[in-house]
Amino acid sequence: MHEVDSLCDGNVPFVFFFQSKNVRELRNILRRDSFSYPICIDTEDSFNKLNRFPDVMTFQTFLVDSGNRVKVIGNPIHNLSVKELYLKELTGMKSNPLPVTTVHPDSTEYHYGTVGKNKKESKKVILHNTGKEVFRIKGVTTSCDCMTVEYGWDEILPGESAVLTVKYKAEEPGDFWRTITVYGNIPEKSFTLDFWGTVKK
Repeated sequence: MHEVDSLCDGNVPFVFFFQSKNVRELRNILRRDSFSYPICIDTEDSFNKLNRFPDVMTFQTFLVDSGNRVKVIGNPIHNLSVKELYLKELTGMKSNPLPVTTVHPDSTEYHYGTVGKNKKESKKVILHNTGKEVFRIKGVTTSCDCMTVEYGWDEILPGESAVLTVKYKAEEPGDFWRTITVYGNIPEKSFTLDFWGTVKK
């Protein structure tokens, strides 16, 4: 939202519709986080019933024009390619595509083993640029807030490698499975890696 405000001089309004069984808790969360954007607390779920939104939360975010016609649909937070579509539509920017290369991680699955509740564990992911062009990372998204990804680089030269540090903060006891998605100038535009393990009871 801050990025859109800065690119569009605050001319793009954001509106949030919440449907919750516990309105008091929702109000407390909004107050705690000093949430200042316009919201509608839809206690009867009328907005959803009227529009028949998909059950998948990813498709419950959309951009409409002044005539309320949908221009882009999808969650720009969890998919950087969707975010790019939003920004192109809002700003009219045209980007020159980078030449593609190939990148391979050292694995597609990473096992954390057993993690203590509220403890943090890290895994190193090594990315190898096996193509002939420079790999430029566009960003990384995670499947939940319990995962963070750290890297101090923005490109990998052909034939070279770089490391992503993936940190997981243990949540509720039991088995877990989480993912990260890496975006960049590769033919598929992104690839997803799996992380799993067990949180101690």
